[in-house]
Amino acid sequence: MRRRIALALGGAAVLTASLATASLSPAIASPGLLAAMQRDFGLTAAQAEARLGQEMTATRVLPAAQRAAGAAFGGAWFDPALGKLVVGVTDPAAAAAVRQAGAEPTTARISAAKLDAAKAAIDASAKAEPAPAAVSSWRTDPRAGSVVVTLRPGAHGADVDAFLAKARKAGPVTVATAPAAEPFSAGTVGGDPYYINGNVRCSIGFSVQGGFVSAGHCGGVGSSVVGWDGSAMGSFAGSSFPGNDYSFIRIGNGWWTAPVVLGWGTVSDALVRGSWVAPAGTSVCRSGSTTHWHCGTVEGLNETVNYSQGAVYQVTRTSVCAEPGDSGGSFITGDQAQGVTSGGWGNCSSGGETWFQPVNEILQTYGLSLVTA
Repeated sequence: MRRRIALALGGAAVLTASLATASLSPAIASPGLLAAMQRDFGLTAAQAEARLGQEMTATRVLPAAQRAAGAAFGGAWFDPALGKLVVGVTDPAAAAAVRQAGAEPTTARISAAKLDAAKAAIDASAKAEPAPAAVSSWRTDPRAGSVVVTLRPGAHGADVDAFLAKARKAGPVTVATAPAAEPFSAGTVGGDPYYINGNVRCSIGFSVQGGFVSAGHCGGVGSSVVGWDGSAMGSFAGSSFPGNDYSFIRIGNGWWTAPVVLGWGTVSDALVRGSWVAPAGTSVCRSGSTTHWHCGTVEGLNETVNYSQGAVYQVTRTSVCAEPGDSGGSFITGDQAQGVTSGGWGNCSSGGETWFQPVNEILQTYGLSLVTA
């Protein structure tokens, strides 16, 4: 156990030395993450570095651009073609202030506040009366100016019609189709896992002071945890699922924390330096104990996904694939922690989509501090 973490930190030390003299773009990602982006986006190394630099700028511009838009804020997303953050505005008078903040303004049909309120009304309705199983998820989409309700292929029936009717009363609705999502936990198999009560495998998300964060569906409070080498790690000190999908595992027994996301020898370890929120359209990469590194795009924030076990709220939807055992694993953009793997549909052979629970909500809920380099 100690030898393995020492190797991870050794990789981090090499990266730190190279970062000291690097320009912005190479400094925000490990070589392994850049290689994964090249593979999954079809980019050259230079293109991957350039995109990460643009995305990091967009992430830091977002708060100021939102303030500049004020009540006219209609949502924001990263546009790879422009290489910058795009901000929707419902009032053209706000465009100049948004542009001065460093973002590209565009016309929005409805404000982000109204879209969020419409989704909140749907969430409240679903908490009072669970959504039909045929409803996969619902989310705000500022680019479309509506709440997108996703149904399973071929879904129909009076219950679905009633759900959609209530949703449309809350605000504009667009209907899409996609397979049902399920959590990505798994039984015991080989790899680099952590195990819950000896027979369920999940993946570590991010190191925090006193332990690490992961998915809530992996285990309940008090469940014991052992590491990849079979030695006792600790236990779940906090867990929530459904409703949320996050957990905090408090560690001891000689285990300690490191500010890296492991690559298992397949790619280089990635340094974690913070948790700035990546906007929609931004690239994001996932690391898990089953499928290791895969990359895709942030497709939407604040989505509700309707698992068979119940709805989970305020998760982020991505185009990244995942498979059983990847649950709880790290989602990272550049060197910024984004969240822990919750669930999805598909696999890494044929493709699919995956949702993550934002890490900042987990830190706030349990009063935790991210371990950073």
